[in-house]
Amino acid sequence: LTKEVAVHAMAHITGGGLTENLPRVLPQGTRAVLDLASWRLPAVFDWLQRSGGVARDEMLRTFNCGVGMVLCLAAKDAERACELLAKGGEKAWIIGRVEKSDGEPEVVYTGEDGA
Repeated sequence: LTKEVAVHAMAHITGGGLTENLPRVLPQGTRAVLDLASWRLPAVFDWLQRSGGVARDEMLRTFNCGVGMVLCLAAKDAERACELLAKGGEKAWIIGRVEKSDGEPEVVYTGEDGA
């Protein structure tokens, strides 16, 4: 993939979920705006959330919620990257965008339960 498109950053989404891991690769003065409707929460996470009474924000801060890796690249390269990854047997989709902001890098959520 990196031979075909310029990948600016990668975030492995482990403990700390999307909320804590993604800001670690973002520059100062930016934020990731993620669309919760862009992917389906795997059944195990849905069950865990319901059974444990875990709030949505806590789920996103603690678990990967089905997103194991995030690649940050130019918007113009997003579709091409998804195609290349699919050819390699990976399931990839566009989950959001990076935009300018004031202060520390952060993640904000839109769609479904987001704003």
